[in-house]
Amino acid sequence: MAFSRLNPILSAVASLALIGAIGASLTVDSALSSLTFVLALAGLTVIAVARLRGRTALAPADREIKLIGFAMAFFAIASLATWALNGFSYEGFKGLGKHGRLLLFWPLFVVLARALVRESTAFIAILACAGLAGGTALAPLIENGAVARVDGATNAIPFGNLSLLSAMLLLVAAAYGYQTGRKALLGLALIGVALGLSAAYLSQTRNNLLVLPALLLFLVIAAPPRQRIVLVGLGGLILALFTGLESRIGEGLSALWSGRYDSGITYRFEIWQKALALFLEAPISGVGSQQYAQAVLNGVESGELSRGLKRCCLDHAHNDLVQILATRGLIGALSWLLLLAIPFAQFLKLIRHESPRVAHLATAGALVPVAYLMFGLTEAALERGIYVTFYLVTVTTLTYLTWKAVDESLHRHRRQKLSATIITYNEADNIGACLESLVPVADEIIVLDSGSTDDTVAIARRYTEHVTVTDWPGFGIQKQRALERATGDWVLSIDADERVTPYLAREINHTLAASPSAEAYKLPWAVTIYGKRLDFGRSGRAPLRLFQREGVRFSEAQVHEKILLPDGYRIKTLRGRLTHYTHRDYGHALEKSAQYAWLGAKQKAEKGQKTRTLLYPSLRALTTFIHVYILRLGFLDGPVGYLMAVTYAQSSFNTYAGLWTLQRKVLRDDDQ
Repeated sequence: MAFSRLNPILSAVASLALIGAIGASLTVDSALSSLTFVLALAGLTVIAVARLRGRTALAPADREIKLIGFAMAFFAIASLATWALNGFSYEGFKGLGKHGRLLLFWPLFVVLARALVRESTAFIAILACAGLAGGTALAPLIENGAVARVDGATNAIPFGNLSLLSAMLLLVAAAYGYQTGRKALLGLALIGVALGLSAAYLSQTRNNLLVLPALLLFLVIAAPPRQRIVLVGLGGLILALFTGLESRIGEGLSALWSGRYDSGITYRFEIWQKALALFLEAPISGVGSQQYAQAVLNGVESGELSRGLKRCCLDHAHNDLVQILATRGLIGALSWLLLLAIPFAQFLKLIRHESPRVAHLATAGALVPVAYLMFGLTEAALERGIYVTFYLVTVTTLTYLTWKAVDESLHRHRRQKLSATIITYNEADNIGACLESLVPVADEIIVLDSGSTDDTVAIARRYTEHVTVTDWPGFGIQKQRALERATGDWVLSIDADERVTPYLAREINHTLAASPSAEAYKLPWAVTIYGKRLDFGRSGRAPLRLFQREGVRFSEAQVHEKILLPDGYRIKTLRGRLTHYTHRDYGHALEKSAQYAWLGAKQKAEKGQKTRTLLYPSLRALTTFIHVYILRLGFLDGPVGYLMAVTYAQSSFNTYAGLWTLQRKVLRDDDQ
């Protein structure tokens, strides 16, 4: 996506608010929530002003960013839905107030992007968080010489968990400083790591015994090979110090090793069993927060449950998944899974990025959901406002910074010769823009026309001398003819209704600057139709378009041709989008859909495929709609996404209905 120009006032306000929100989150009461709402209000103002002026606040966001925004929104919407299904209880409303904050993802993202918040700002914010937490935790120890449990401006458990997370995020920054030789960054980050770990330790939060090894293991796996030995040594030292000192943590660890469980652990096992029993009573939407609390209270009063549960577990079950299953059922569990898995998956794709800047930002981004997964093993973290808001702010900030860094990471110039091949027929409306988009990336452009009756050939000859008019043998054979005329080391095969975006052109040039890591690349489509760019549904596919020329050929299929690669060719997917203007208008869409459906039906008939009744075409249409609109998230493209899903379903029906008619024709001819 494109990032906006700097607004100095907005930049200063947003940067200070971000530093204050994260930096003071554990030590100043309500700082995190208050300043997050200030940032969100600024973002909503930017959006509103842009709409009043008939503009958009941002250029269309990347697909990955939209997915992360969806994960946030879906969790909040699922919370609203289950609250309604469970009778609009007051306890459920309180939870909804916390979960609803996740709807602020887009206002926060907009203000960060418009303010062009820098990575140094995020680093200062996390450093301030760890530093203030560490200072708060160490002050009583320095003054009194005794270890006391510290909770800052919140409960000791979130204070300890989030201090640990801050320390681990700073450890990622330290690794980046170490790899890039930035000694000041390395030194400051290590100081922050020490202070954050001190706060985590002095909070005496025992589930950090589970969280810390998991986070260190993830960082070791994510790190470049040269950093792993250093991280293993540093991680071992941290673990030894963390578990070896005298404290509530050390006592808990000793008890576990000896097979003894204190009341806190025993109570957790008991409440988990009760919560899972409640889930089985209402598996779809759960029993709701109020009924959960009432069931625990009734169990204590009847003697079924230990009396200590009334004190520790009346509000939540000390486990995120168990709590959500009991109160919000499978709907809530799915939303919890997506809330953690989608951001993790998007960041994980980039942790091996060739740019150390991108790789370390992505590692930090993936670390946050891993930490929350571990927090939730023994604590209902997402029932506490501070956990929810900290997750929202850190993930949103790292999403913006990571994809901004990706956008800025392409700078090399192509050294490999590249030929672009295009086949055309009556594409005068498209061919000029298509060829213009190829100028930054192609050394040679080859156009094979099939006898156009409009100005396609004349327009093409303004851009290239390699224009040939031929007969029409079918898609596969015609594309093979174009390929045989190419002389470049690499070939980019695109259609006239496609455009190479500026970002994709830079990415191709960057990728072909040296020895590429693959011999073929898929290019994700950005289908643009009815005034909207589609990112999901079948439009979210990535067709194979870029490949080394040697040994490659096209299949001879009349339609839906394939690129046939030699054995051993590696295939990867680029990030840049190939804009695809599939239809001029709805009439053209219907015409094209009918044409492809009939060609597809004849092709299947030639292969001997059969369908005995019209029930099968109907079922194929239904499954196509479900696949495109639901499974491939076509609903995220709004009304146009729905229209496209219906169009694909109609085309699927027409294809197999056409096959059915061809089969009946054969039977009738045989009878005669």
